Amino acid sequence: MTSSSSSTKGPKVPYRCSFCGKSQEQVRKLIAGQGVYICDECINLCQEIIEEELLESPRPKASSAKLPNPHQIKEALDEYVISQERAKKVLAVAVYNHYKRVNAGHQIDDVELQKSNVLLVGPTGSGKTLLAQTLARVLDVPFCIADATSLTEAGYVGEDVENIL
Repeated sequence: MTSSSSSTKGPKVPYRCSFCGKSQEQVRKLIAGQGVYICDECINLCQEIIEEELLESPRPKASSAKLPNPHQIKEALDEYVISQERAKKVLAVAVYNHYKRVNAGHQIDDVELQKSNVLLVGPTGSGKTLLAQTLARVLDVPFCIADATSLTEAGYVGEDVENIL
């Protein structure tokens, strides 16, 4: 039995790096994106360029003058979120302390600023997502929503926590 589908396929064209033009046989690794490819050599070159630019012009530290205090953060949340007063206060203080810790960096060796986490828990429609979205908008930081309902413990059938990250 012969297959006619093999005759309709043309010769296999090797993939090429979209930047340097080398074929996949000429490089160790070729990474595919949406319609583009980049080889390991171009990745290394890009990394060297970025590191060189960072050394020449170090990124300015986030200024604490731009950071709103907890009262200002809560006022901004008040404009968009109705009630949830305790949650708004806790979030405002937690975010403010987080930014203080990040901006302090290694400046304060004798004082340890401990990391704290906040878990928003409540029924559907209580405003958890709205609080987080509004906080992200006020602070001009990225915000991501992930559905964790399909996640399972390692070793069981279902998606892994790694899929969210």
